[in-house]
Amino acid sequence: MAKPKVYVTRIIPEPGLSMLKECCDVEVHNSKEWPPSRQELIEKVRDKDALLCLLTDKIDAEVMDAAPNLKVISTYSVGFDHIDIAEATKRGIYVTHTPGVLTDAVAEFTVGLILAVTRRIVEADKVIRSGQWDKPWNPYFLTGPELKGKTVGLVGLGRIGVATAKRLSSFDVKLVYYDVERRWDVESVLNMEYVDLDTLLSVSDIVSIHVPLTKDTYHLINEERLRRMKKTAYLINTARGPVVDTNALVKALREGWIAGAALDVFEQEPLPPDHPLTKFDNVVLAPHIASATIEARQRMAELAARNLISVLKGEMPPALVNKDVIHVRPLEKVKMI
Repeated sequence: MAKPKVYVTRIIPEPGLSMLKECCDVEVHNSKEWPPSRQELIEKVRDKDALLCLLTDKIDAEVMDAAPNLKVISTYSVGFDHIDIAEATKRGIYVTHTPGVLTDAVAEFTVGLILAVTRRIVEADKVIRSGQWDKPWNPYFLTGPELKGKTVGLVGLGRIGVATAKRLSSFDVKLVYYDVERRWDVESVLNMEYVDLDTLLSVSDIVSIHVPLTKDTYHLINEERLRRMKKTAYLINTARGPVVDTNALVKALREGWIAGAALDVFEQEPLPPDHPLTKFDNVVLAPHIASATIEARQRMAELAARNLISVLKGEMPPALVNKDVIHVRPLEKVKMI
């Protein structure tokens, strides 16, 4: 039996590629940094049975039209808004993702961003590098709020939200959260309080976003909601860029509605170097690297490969997105290994 043909849109970490090559005929776009062009993607998937893609690859009806043999799309990401899920399901194409394996990395990074912006760590680094540390020590130099006793509001309490809350609890903060579903189990363990979103925004000293990007969360944090925040509050986003209305955030920072922000994700990525957000000293910026630990990226690659291979074996993958696809094309109909 011929091996299933797989196209991988970027060089991913081991052991992912080795796992795929053991049982599949694998073609890899030969770059760690740059995705294939739209035309290259469409050309490469024409004879493929499976596709392993990244967030930067738009997988829509046009791509699927070009790939009549496609049985599974495995994305090397937690988010899957770059894939037309409804279109894939209609065609009987299984879509998988990589949740859970990057939870700890993102939670750690979120806490790091909170400390970086509140304690002005990036500002302090710039002061030394630019030769501005030319005065004696004084009690007001680069001061910022400490976390102890502050209220931290988590918008979204999924895996990453919970992991972030666990880490923040050691700072002796008050934890409040908002989610579409109340998490009674977590509330009792972490001593968290459930509040509505508007209340969370108005009482929190730090607002940290942990929701997926959906039609309901697009621009969830808009001008109206930014105005509800304290003038002394900070906004943290390690979730998805479009959850925050960038123009509204720039306005909030310019006019002093909030004290600052720390962002790892943006509506436009890469963020242009002349973007208004780069002009604020009270904003910490990172290039979408919250999951960028060696361990997390390896786990993501392994899970992405396992997902893909499982489907081609006719087995339920560890992290299936479109569960209804089973009724369109049962797993035994996609088995190739």
